[in-house]
Amino acid sequence: MLDINEIMKILPHRYPFLLVDRIIDHEPGKKIVGLKNVSINEPFFPGHFPGHPVMPGVLIIEAMAQVGGILAYLASNDEIRKKVCYFVAIDNAKFRRPVMPGDQLRIEMESVSNRRNIWVFNGKVFVDDKLVTEAELKATFADR
Repeated sequence: MLDINEIMKILPHRYPFLLVDRIIDHEPGKKIVGLKNVSINEPFFPGHFPGHPVMPGVLIIEAMAQVGGILAYLASNDEIRKKVCYFVAIDNAKFRRPVMPGDQLRIEMESVSNRRNIWVFNGKVFVDDKLVTEAELKATFADR
């Protein structure tokens, strides 16, 4: 549904911090599914951990926040779209399995609420249909 070029029109992030490669499903204002291909060439692997590369959990959460930000952006009006979506809170994060080079993250974000410009999302991340991470995230839009 959205390729990397369309994603870069929405998100301000760039390499090495752009952590979404594609959006494959989207129900406006309700849910979205994004993909992140995890490569051994990621800049964090040499230090996390040498000889046993594991994707840092905080970066999995950041990928979730970026996909949630795309969902919020696509559901917003032109005035809001001029602003930047900021990740503002995380609750109930759980890391179930390690993510390794060669994995593909399927990031599923569902909108729980949008009140007073605060979006609340439930998110789940899967590798090969196995749950690896879940969390509740909050985001808002603010001026650049």
